[in-house]
Order: sequence, then structure tokens, then C-alpha cells
Amino acid sequence: MDNFYNETYLKLETAIQELEIETDCSVQRIEAVIHLIVENLSELKERVLKRGFKNTDEEIRFFKYQKPAIVAKLIYYNAIYKIETKKPYGAKPIRKYLNKELKKLKRFFDNNLDFYKYYRSNNSFLDESFFVRGNHDIKLWLDTYYFQSDQSFSTSHDYKVAKIIANDLIQVYIEDQLYNKFQKDKSKAPKNLKWTGSKVALIELIYALHYQNVFDNGNNDIREVAQYFESAFGIDLGNFYQTYLELRNRKMNRTKFLDTLREELIRRMDERDEK
Repeated sequence: MDNFYNETYLKLETAIQELEIETDCSVQRIEAVIHLIVENLSELKERVLKRGFKNTDEEIRFFKYQKPAIVAKLIYYNAIYKIETKKPYGAKPIRKYLNKELKKLKRFFDNNLDFYKYYRSNNSFLDESFFVRGNHDIKLWLDTYYFQSDQSFSTSHDYKVAKIIANDLIQVYIEDQLYNKFQKDKSKAPKNLKWTGSKVALIELIYALHYQNVFDNGNNDIREVAQYFESAFGIDLGNFYQTYLELRNRKMNRTKFLDTLREELIRRMDERDEK
């Protein structure tokens, strides 16, 4: 099943990319993409009904990860199609309309918070109830949709996983629409940013980025990187070599700023998930 799925998924991804390049009209492109995904799912269903799965682990993997990855695309493109075809005229009505769509995503999150936590925490203790056909438990956050679905190709929670994946993509799409239409003034030059953190923190960040070879594939020395940051942020880093040596010689918290960055990013992500 894994090989067949990987080939089918790659074929779908390639076809979608080709459509995005060749088709000018966004609505027509979305219609074509939806048609491709439906065909792709039909092929997968035929394979599952004909061959089945070797064991329970393979079935769980398919309904927890593989099928939802494709169904999420269908949910996403269908949602975008509806958003674009129902979008009103005028800046204020469009803003109101898009914010209303964001609230729908928030409601789904609120109504499925327990399952979000289960899925995003990579838990598996309920997988046989969630992702094996015929093993549904009505006490475990079941949607009415499940009882109306084809249970030979569905489990109680594979669609919910697909919704989680799709909703993240839909949120990005809507927020990008709001940003591009109502916040981004392309006529204005970008504002010069000023580094207001400590010089030590910036030097720690510069060395970390440099050692990851993220600038020109690492084809530059640390002085070039430091000078770029000095120019970009209007700051004099002084003897940054000496500062770096002091960082290396710390007995504790050698990467204090980077650790703080990571902790704060995770905290903000968790806060966003709970909203």
C-alpha cells in the first residue's frame, strides 16, 4: 500500500503543479484541481477495497496520515473555491466576509479541542478506535458525517484529521488575503527596522545562522554576515569575535537568546492553537 500511495500522491502533486502553471483563471484552476483529487481518491478507494491492508498498523497509517493528506487538499481547494465565488464587492464587505470565514475555523477548533490535542501531540493510544474501520466509539467525539460516509473507506476520525490539516491551510490563505488587500501598501518603501535587543543576542543569532549555511549556501565568512546585519539594522557590533569567544566560554546558557526564541515561539503557537 505504501508504494502505491506514494506513487499516487506524487502523481497528484505533479498534476496540481502543472495546472497552477498552465491555467490563468484561478476559479477554473481550482475546479480542475478538485476534479483531479476526486479521481485520485477514487483510485485509492479501489485499491483499498481490492487489496485491503497487510495488518492493523498499515491500516492505521493509511487512515491517520495518508488518506487525510489527500482529503485535506480536497477540503482546502473546495473551501477556497467557495470563498472566491461567494466573495462580495467592496473592501469593507470583503474584510467582513473573510473575518467571518476565520471565525468558522475557530469554531471548528473549539468544538474539537480534545482531538486537536490528541492528534498534535502524536498520541497513539486511541488509534485503533480512531483509524481502524468498524472500530468507532460513539463516546469519542464522533461527527454525524461519519455515519453517512462509506465506512468501507472511512474510519471515525480520518476526516477530522483532514479537516485539521485543511483548516491550517485555509487560515493561511484567508490571512494572506486580508494582509495583501488591506494592510500591504506597495507604494510605500519598507520601513527600516532597528535592532532593539542586545548586541550579544544579535551576535549569537548571526553565528547560529552562519553555521547553518543559510546565506549563499555558506559561501561567505562570518565578517560578511556580521557586516550585512550591521548595515541592515544600523548597529555597530564592535569586536563580535571577542563577544563570540565569551559566549563559547560561558559555563551555562551558552545559547541563552536562541533558547528564549524557541521557547517564546512554541508558547505563541500554543496560545494560537487555544484561541
